Amino acid sequence: MPTWNLVQSLNDALRIALRADDRVVLLGEDIGRNGGVFRVTEGLFDQFGPQRVIDTPLAEGGIVGTAIGMALYGLRPVVEIQFMDFIYPAYDQIVNELAKYRYRSGGRCATPVLIRTPYGAGIRGGPYHSQSAEACFTHVPGLRVVVPSTPYDAKGLLLAAVRSEDPVLFMEPKRIYRTVKGEVPQEPYEVPLGQARVAREGRHVSCFAYGAMVQVALEAARLAEARDLDVEVVDLRSLLPLDEPALIESVRKTGRAVIVHEAPRTGGVGAEIAALLAEKAIDALHAPVLRVTGFDTPVPFALEPHYLPDPPRVLDAYVRVASY
Repeated sequence: MPTWNLVQSLNDALRIALRADDRVVLLGEDIGRNGGVFRVTEGLFDQFGPQRVIDTPLAEGGIVGTAIGMALYGLRPVVEIQFMDFIYPAYDQIVNELAKYRYRSGGRCATPVLIRTPYGAGIRGGPYHSQSAEACFTHVPGLRVVVPSTPYDAKGLLLAAVRSEDPVLFMEPKRIYRTVKGEVPQEPYEVPLGQARVAREGRHVSCFAYGAMVQVALEAARLAEARDLDVEVVDLRSLLPLDEPALIESVRKTGRAVIVHEAPRTGGVGAEIAALLAEKAIDALHAPVLRVTGFDTPVPFALEPHYLPDPPRVLDAYVRVASY
């Protein structure tokens, strides 16, 4: 079994999807001969040709709109938005068209479009190449929002997303594209959408994280061992829908919750999780739910390390919630 990083796993998943289903087509800026800005589609143009791996103009609204039309005529488009920061010109197409077609047609017209996009900070991209805009999309009925944190999940979740009849926003944490590695089966497999995973079992505190922040939460959990704290880390994997039973089960075991994400604090996914726990598990909570997040500012360039949650900040939250 090979040891791959996220880029290699995603590339392999796309290759498998293209080979298995002639309806699958890739669209995006520089994804063809160039292989994408992060090289996730490298080699696919040579293998499958320009009819299946399509270089597009720099027009995100047009890319997604074209993909919607393709899906309505029976294809299964996989769109790459080069950076999540560039997704906003396509927001109207995603929210008012893509996410609503199945509902407005009474289930007769599915739009199985998969939108891949690198997101987040950690590569010194500054305010225009570092945004985490998941909260803009978790408020949109009709979409699925998926975020892998390991190479194994990246491949399995992508293959499941390609087969989904619902449109999927597939957010790829570019900070860990090449730094996180793991064993990945070469054969096809799927990781079910909408299911969280327990990345680390624990008894005293539950930490909920996703994407690149899973590694931060795990490192903080290792540091917490010196404080005699046993932290459970739950990798959400799916933000829409959330795996509510997994979240509630974890909190009922530990009685305490910390939520970590790099997006700004106000109105983020963490707020939704905190509200969910207050609504459905408040009788199990022994302390307030704490959030460790990015700040309510654009992502800075020079101060990026201070903006991002890091293990010491997360560890502090573990200690505070445990000692409440």
